[in-house]
Amino acid sequence: MPRLLGRASDAMRPVSFTVDVSKHAEGSCLVKFGDTHVLCTASVEEQVPSFLRGSKRGWVTAEYGMLPRATTTRTDREAAAGKQSGRTQEIQRLVGRALRAVTRLDGFGERAVKVDCDVLQADGGTRTASISGGYVALYLAFEHLKAIGVVKEIPLRTAVAAVSCGIVKGVPCLDLDYDEDSKAEVDANFVVTGDGKLVEVQGAAEGAPFERAQLDRMLDLALKGCAELVLAQRAALKLA
Repeated sequence: MPRLLGRASDAMRPVSFTVDVSKHAEGSCLVKFGDTHVLCTASVEEQVPSFLRGSKRGWVTAEYGMLPRATTTRTDREAAAGKQSGRTQEIQRLVGRALRAVTRLDGFGERAVKVDCDVLQADGGTRTASISGGYVALYLAFEHLKAIGVVKEIPLRTAVAAVSCGIVKGVPCLDLDYDEDSKAEVDANFVVTGDGKLVEVQGAAEGAPFERAQLDRMLDLALKGCAELVLAQRAALKLA
């Protein structure tokens, strides 16, 4: 099946992680999955939510939002409506869960790291780009804490990345853009750690039910894509 830019069914879009793009944030990354661009910033706060006070444990959470012209037509800011949409809340909770899954919350004291994921341009896969770029921003924030002597080692067990997969015209495909996603018979998102373990799987048939073999093929594609993303994350962070 021909795809945009002549991509094979098992190929990612062009991916990049550009670090230190924000002057003020402890950690920042501009992540690009093709034409999906997300600015991720990680901010350290010297306090934790009330349920963690006195626990000697930290917290990692995330917020997600789209700029008004991130899409083909302008969308009003959610602040103008006075509340976040259900989609926004679902995505930011997913990003938070993904980042906490690889963080040693007992490794940086009673501090909170808030990761903001702002979609500058959307072309499918904004949540997976947010998780993948959010990890880079989080790593840099912890690297900052280590540089100033607050922690002795970076409290991350491994990396985490995410990618979408789907069945498009009967073919399992990796990293769907918006046009593919809007036409897919099956749409799924996979969150995977740097050592190949699953954090979360989201998937649904858009029409007829799909088979176990198709799910297995999408999982294989996701593991391949996330392994490539982790290598790109490590290169951006200058890790051996």
